[in-house]
Amino acid sequence: MVTVTLAATHHDADGRMLAQMARVLPLLNSVYCRVTVFQTPATVAESQALLRAHGATVAVGSPATPTGHLHLGIWRRQALALGLHHAAGASHIHFCDLDRVLHWAEFHMAELAATLAALPTADLTVLGRTPRAFASHPRVQRDTESLVNHVFQLSTGLPWDMMAASRGLSLAAAQHIVRESRDDTLGTDCSWPLLLWGQGSFTLSYREVEGLEFETLDRYDDEVAALGGAEAWLNRMDADPQQWAYRLHMAQVEVAAIVGGGI
Repeated sequence: MVTVTLAATHHDADGRMLAQMARVLPLLNSVYCRVTVFQTPATVAESQALLRAHGATVAVGSPATPTGHLHLGIWRRQALALGLHHAAGASHIHFCDLDRVLHWAEFHMAELAATLAALPTADLTVLGRTPRAFASHPRVQRDTESLVNHVFQLSTGLPWDMMAASRGLSLAAAQHIVRESRDDTLGTDCSWPLLLWGQGSFTLSYREVEGLEFETLDRYDDEVAALGGAEAWLNRMDADPQQWAYRLHMAQVEVAAIVGGGI
């Protein structure tokens, strides 16, 4: 029997995910042998209480640890280390942002279970998005993330979708990342797979899923309704020059990680 521990990162300063968490956490418990969550100190206290009430292991990062996409690698390593620490009896770890896995379980539960069952085929499974799931994202993400995927393919020959931030990892692969990764940035989307690939002893695979579709709308029902629908909400995001500047800088960080070869 395949046993998988969830190692999730979590940030929710406004409590927007609490209702979905209450609905979906029992589903997560049905497919994971353990749920571990590493959350920011800015996350509402109710979140930690709700997670623990559903049996999850929760740790809170230090307020002294910087946040933002230039420091996301620090938080991801700590989340992975937490999952490893509580992985007794597990064969693999599923690393994923909590908001994404909540959406996946609520709307594509059968696919999530099938994906977890397939993780033992490799030390690392990069979980990307189907064309439909990728197209569900705002243009500001699609255009900038496509650039990153293109550069990753130029460097490796692998036509993979790298920026859905969801990975299946054997315990050995997870341990290697926690021990050896020096990338403190968002670039871990690419540098972690490259780190394992360069080692030569780890097996890598790729799987596209529907469940990694755009999940952010789950938390903004009020704004979506006020604007008249999801399309209007996405259009507002795409019309914001600051969003383009932010996403372009994220893409630059990812490309730098690819050029760095997984250091």
